[in-house]
Amino acid sequence: MFSAAITGFFTGFSLILAIGAQNAFVLRQGLARNHVFLLCLLCAGSDALLIAAGVLGFGVIVELYPLLPQIMTWGGAAFLIVYGAIRLWAAYKGEYAMQIAGQSAGLWATLGTVAALTWLNPHVYLDTLGLIGAISVQYDDVAQKTVFGIGAITASFVFFFSLGYGARLLAPIMQSAKAWQFLDVLIGVVMWLLAFKLLS
Repeated sequence: MFSAAITGFFTGFSLILAIGAQNAFVLRQGLARNHVFLLCLLCAGSDALLIAAGVLGFGVIVELYPLLPQIMTWGGAAFLIVYGAIRLWAAYKGEYAMQIAGQSAGLWATLGTVAALTWLNPHVYLDTLGLIGAISVQYDDVAQKTVFGIGAITASFVFFFSLGYGARLLAPIMQSAKAWQFLDVLIGVVMWLLAFKLLS
């Protein structure tokens, strides 16, 4: 039982460790020090739902709606292109007085953006529903499969809250507009690379 939990934890952690659209947004908001708790809760909660669905079996849904992965791919790529352009435009304008002062967009705008970055990203479904779901198949026992899923969900909560609140450690070097410009350019480029990867 313990082995299943550890396997689930490290599987989940390894899949979300890479910098992606969602992680980059959480990092940026963590640096701005606004809405961090609810933002991390939404990200981890979304992962929990998707991991649970993966462990329970997402393959059935894809069999019923075979075009669903393709639709999610195009929608996710479109959103990443637009969000990347927004970040690059922000870097071009260079107006970061709010961020330096520790302010950011409103709560609902922030949560709406991260929800879109989460639910419109096909890679999230591939990782949580596909890979985690596939690995969970090795456990025939329902209890072990459940513990495996709980381990993966726990990893998501640990990761996002560590990223959101750990970003504050970088706050001292984010006290200039140039630093925020660099971060936005980096995020914008990452968004476009992810979109290109989705469409290729």
